[in-house]
Amino acid sequence: MAGHSKWANIKHRKAAQDAKRGKIFTKLIRELVVAAKAGGPNADDNSRLRAAVDKALGANMKRDTVDKAIARGAGAGEGENYDELTYEGYAPGGVAVLVECMTDNRNRTVGEVRHVFSKRGGNLGTDGSVAYLFRRVGQISFPSGVDEDALLEVALDAGVEDVVSDTDGTVALETRFEDFLDIKESLIEAGFEPTTAEVTMVAGVEVSLDLVGAEKLLSMIDSLEDLDDVQNVYTNASIPPDVLDQLA
Repeated sequence: MAGHSKWANIKHRKAAQDAKRGKIFTKLIRELVVAAKAGGPNADDNSRLRAAVDKALGANMKRDTVDKAIARGAGAGEGENYDELTYEGYAPGGVAVLVECMTDNRNRTVGEVRHVFSKRGGNLGTDGSVAYLFRRVGQISFPSGVDEDALLEVALDAGVEDVVSDTDGTVALETRFEDFLDIKESLIEAGFEPTTAEVTMVAGVEVSLDLVGAEKLLSMIDSLEDLDDVQNVYTNASIPPDVLDQLA
C-alpha cells in the first residue's frame, strides 16, 4: 500500500466532492436505479444495490429518496436504460485516469469525455491502456483518537487486508471489495464508526505530482465530475502532503 499520502489525497478529494452534493445525489440515484433494475429491488439479494444504498445513505440521502429510486429501477421502462462505460486515458504528467460512466447516449458521453481530456491537456486512450494498473478495493478510515489496538483486533478478525496509521492519528483499512460491506458492518457493531467508507479503485504504481501538476489534474477531475454521465473518476496520482497544504 502506498502509505499515508494516499489517504491524505482521499481526504482532500472528499472536501471538494462535498461541495458538489447536489450533483452527487443525481449520480447516486442513477446508480440505485441501475442496480435495482439489474438485480432486483431486494438489497439482501442484490449486492450491488446493497452497496449503492449504503453509499447513498452515507451521503445523507433521505431514505424516502432512496426507496423511490429503487422502486423506479424495479419498474423501469425503456426510458431507464443506461449503458455502463469506462474510458481510459492520461492526464498531464503521465497520470493514468479511469472514468466510469452511465449513459443513455454513448456518442454524447464519449464526445464530452474526450473534450475534457483534450481541453485539460490529457489524452483519451484505448480500452485496456491503463485499467491494468488499478484494482477495486474497499477503504474504511477512522478519526484520530480511535483506540487503534482494539480497532485492529476487530479489523483483522473481520478480514481486513491492510492497515495504514497516518501521522495525524487517523487509521485507514483496506478490504477486498467483495467483503467491504460485511467488514464495515462488523466494525460498526463493535463500536467503531468510520469517517469515510467506500469501494474505490486504487493503483499499484503511483505518480507523484508537484503543485502545478496537482492543479492541472484536479482541474481535469473537476471538469469530468461535472459531466452528468460521469459516475466516478479514479487516478494513480499521489499528491505529497506539502503540495496538499498549498492546495488547501
